Amino acid sequence: MKYKSQKVAYWAFALSMLLIILQITYGFIQAFAHLGYDGLHEWIPFNTSMAVHKNLLVVWILSGFMGAAYYIIPDESDNELFMPILAYIQLGALAVVGVIAVAGFHFNWWEGRKFLEIPRELDFLVVVDVLLFLFVILMTLWKGKQRTTTAMILSVGLLAAALLYLPGMIWFDNHALDSFFRWWVVHLWVEGVWELIMGGILAYLLIKLTGVDREVIEKWLYVIVGLTFLSGILGTGHHYYYTGAPSYWLIVGGIFSALEPLAFMGMALFAINMYNKGEKRHPNKTAVKWTLGTAIVSFAGAGLLGLAHTIPQVNLYTHGTFVTAMHGHLAFWGAYGMIVFAIITYVMPNVTGRKIYNNALGNYAFWISLIGMLGMVSAFAAMGVTQVNLERRLGLDFMTVQQELHPHFWVLVITASIFTVGILLYVWNFMKYGLPTDEAIGMEDEFRTI
Repeated sequence: MKYKSQKVAYWAFALSMLLIILQITYGFIQAFAHLGYDGLHEWIPFNTSMAVHKNLLVVWILSGFMGAAYYIIPDESDNELFMPILAYIQLGALAVVGVIAVAGFHFNWWEGRKFLEIPRELDFLVVVDVLLFLFVILMTLWKGKQRTTTAMILSVGLLAAALLYLPGMIWFDNHALDSFFRWWVVHLWVEGVWELIMGGILAYLLIKLTGVDREVIEKWLYVIVGLTFLSGILGTGHHYYYTGAPSYWLIVGGIFSALEPLAFMGMALFAINMYNKGEKRHPNKTAVKWTLGTAIVSFAGAGLLGLAHTIPQVNLYTHGTFVTAMHGHLAFWGAYGMIVFAIITYVMPNVTGRKIYNNALGNYAFWISLIGMLGMVSAFAAMGVTQVNLERRLGLDFMTVQQELHPHFWVLVITASIFTVGILLYVWNFMKYGLPTDEAIGMEDEFRTI
């Protein structure tokens, strides 16, 4: 690493490691509840485990993004992080708010709005926390010696994510109107500004790992940003099909949803092309795997599987079924989970000075988690197709259909266990690096010359 203040990133990544384990735990609680093994119902009802599972996903990914920014922005701006003590306070506050929110869910303290369950009081604390984060990042850029395209795209994505959280805080008595603006947060995060953040991190990693000229990589980044805004904004329309919005959203949502895979295809082609152009001499081969894996798996999960069920004629049958879970799990893991793991894999040797970046444990973590996730997605796909056929087309009772899905749920539990093994191996490897140290300052340059 170049600067002492980049060590802040470690603590954001450590928080992500803790939260993903907790998220997976609640995922298993949900799966066994579906199978009828709901012994924890009195303490953790299904709606509570669902809210915790989804919200922890968002928080650990955001923590990962924050860690990436705390490492990348000083490096790209050629400047120490502005007032690192504020960064530590911000991360601590994020952890505290997360703990309060999760605890609150268990006592029925929430708004009850799907995907935005955090109570209004905590919303204001989240806004203050994110404003503090942005203050540190933007001041670091402002005082920096340079402003690269990669840093600017990453910062714009983070700023836009903060701004797009605000529509979810507006209260509407009308449910249709509330749902309309709620998707400004949910959709325009995951299929809009988060893609900018992902693109910025991906570009940074490719610059570091491939040795390809920065100008070439950042030209590709402009293309990806253009495709993201072309499709992502009006692609929000596929959430408006059946919420009381005007019928023209069927046309708008259908057309622009069909274009949304273009941004992810661009990222996949971008990453593979840059890798092929590169020297392939960087020693951190595991970081390369996670980086290329992000581009390819995100195209499959967020792009192709998203397209598979967002066309209006198909979505009429598939919305609210396990087909959505199929798309959601591979999309979140490929596009955002894997990019967080990629930047962590790259950063850890640099902040700790321990050159264990290409060991067997790290490689097993990559392949086992990927195989487990693909297995989970296959199980969700089988469940979703079965559910659509029996429930939506043949008209069987909802609970009767749920009973018929039990064999697929056992496959889901098995493959989720494989995925969990991969994640635990990754966390173990993370812990083996130890704590960050000032002795690692300047060691990143050694890696570039190997």
